[in-house]
Amino acid sequence: MDMILEVDRAGYAYPRGKQVFSDISFSLSDKEVLCILGPNGIGKSTLIKCLANLYRVDIGSIRLFGEDMSELKQIDVAKKIGYVPQAHEIIFPFSVQEFVLMGRAPHLAAFSSPGKVDYAKADEKIDLVGIRKIADKPVNEISGGEYQLAMIARALTQEPSILLLDEPTSHLDFGNQIRVLDIIDQLADSGLSVIMSSHFPDHAFLTSDNVAIMQHGTFMVYGPAEEVITEENLRHTYGIDVRIEYSNNAGRHVCIPMKNGKYRCRHPKKPEYPMTLEATISGSGSK
Repeated sequence: MDMILEVDRAGYAYPRGKQVFSDISFSLSDKEVLCILGPNGIGKSTLIKCLANLYRVDIGSIRLFGEDMSELKQIDVAKKIGYVPQAHEIIFPFSVQEFVLMGRAPHLAAFSSPGKVDYAKADEKIDLVGIRKIADKPVNEISGGEYQLAMIARALTQEPSILLLDEPTSHLDFGNQIRVLDIIDQLADSGLSVIMSSHFPDHAFLTSDNVAIMQHGTFMVYGPAEEVITEENLRHTYGIDVRIEYSNNAGRHVCIPMKNGKYRCRHPKKPEYPMTLEATISGSGSK
């Protein structure tokens, strides 16, 4: 299997600051989805910025399609890697379509304007993420969730081989969270590789091939979701008790937070009839 991104013992420290992360090693293949989990302030966002070549690692190396990323021009990296940050302040009232069209910049010659092909590619991504109805709205007047979807569309308009998503569902409602995860699945199936950070272990179960848990400035554990997302690992990472159970209806494992050894519920009520985990998830039960 060809590896398109290879990270070897990478580390990064802010100038005159502490080491953010170190000894990070992994590789990414075609169509692979990697989810990076970990608590706030652990260095996930900084690592993703290094993978986007916005920061340069000061220890180890990152290779993109066999080339040392530190030796590549940023415009060449942008043709292969799309990056969606957590937040980005917009001042100018570009329309959503114009904002998404900016993703074509790496493919345009200096001082040239986008053509019909560029507009068509932007419109295609607008439709893909489901924001056609706001395409003409000023981007600084849309909701945070809509803006996040526009950011994803803009990155996809670059036509990258790798998409980096820094907590892509953090500003989205429940429905749009699932839509974004569905989009990630579609992109992976079509040949795109994805690296995303998240605070939601369930999202890793839903869409990831591999999962890394970042702790103490390095990967505490790395591997398939079912092997990495365990009760012990989540307890060690987040400092809370979590139950991992398999749902036949969902066809996957689910994470359930616990309190004093019981399922968390502020005002628990005994159901009128026996309620299983399956029934709870599906919203129905049998009397």
